[in-house]
Amino acid sequence: MLWKLKDEPIIDSLTDVDMYKFTMGQLIYLKHPKVPVKSGFINRTKTVNLTKHISKEQLKEQLDHARTLRFTNSELHYLRGTNEYGDRMFQEPYLRFLKDYQLPEYDLEYYRGKLLLHFPGEWAQVSHWETIALSIVSELFSISQVKKLSQIERDAKLAIGIQRLHEKIKELKMYPDLTFSDFGTRRRAFKFWQHYVVATLQNELPKQFLGTSNVQIAMNQSLLPMGTSAHELYMVYSCLFGDSDENIRSSVQEVIKDWWELYGWGLSVHLPDTFGTKAFLEDLSLEDAARSKGMRQDSANPITFGERLLRFYKEKNIQAKDKLIVFSDSLNVKKMIQLFLHFENRIRTTNGWD
Repeated sequence: MLWKLKDEPIIDSLTDVDMYKFTMGQLIYLKHPKVPVKSGFINRTKTVNLTKHISKEQLKEQLDHARTLRFTNSELHYLRGTNEYGDRMFQEPYLRFLKDYQLPEYDLEYYRGKLLLHFPGEWAQVSHWETIALSIVSELFSISQVKKLSQIERDAKLAIGIQRLHEKIKELKMYPDLTFSDFGTRRRAFKFWQHYVVATLQNELPKQFLGTSNVQIAMNQSLLPMGTSAHELYMVYSCLFGDSDENIRSSVQEVIKDWWELYGWGLSVHLPDTFGTKAFLEDLSLEDAARSKGMRQDSANPITFGERLLRFYKEKNIQAKDKLIVFSDSLNVKKMIQLFLHFENRIRTTNGWD
């Protein structure tokens, strides 16, 4: 395994994205393809000035290369065969859309020490940029840091990383009923490292490691592609239906309705925190609460979230043991073990580890 620090494409396939870009992408294409949107990159780490580590030319070269990519026949064949509990997940109209798909143009500017990257256009076209852009920026920053090291220092860093991975695996093996998936694409330091980690987890923890959100890796390594929806759906729907506070709040129910009509029980894991979990649970109908798989926790205190959800199911007279919490907020091995032990035998849990 070698460091890949040459000037080569970071993204080499349009499947090198999180699975939710396709599940959400199909709903967007079938329901609201022409809605004008504008998404953008935000650097949450204020102490790091990315313009000092990533040249505009470097970034533009990587983004432009991604725009040259097209879905191959084998990739479309894989997506066509993807199913959930016997039902084909992706419909032919959406697959035909992907066959001719090209990432749309973008706006890039370096202004007063800030990296300004935006993607304006029709929603169905723009949405696919998200994890691709994040992966590119993240890896370019990582490359800039590793290039400061000598070869022996790089090798030492890699050896430490491998050692830490195996220590984590050893700890996870002590809890054989604890399960998790790889959610690391958007924040990965290096693509080759994500591939190595996923392959190692697949070999070492075959019963605990459920799959990866990265479609390219899932396809190449015969893993289950993991993913449902993200905040993007709720945010855009709030603009489509939200000409008042009441309508913004009720737009969440429109997402739930459209999602169930398209995917049914198979992908019915709700993301309740876009406008607050409290409001989400207050508005969730008894029917939707009872028939859905469960919830994904992506912000706030995970134990507080889980206890609130248990109270909610109890109040609704719904068996919590039949439901699922997917924890996905800044997880590490210690936190996953803590959550597993806290909720064991009370509600099913799994983890999206990034």
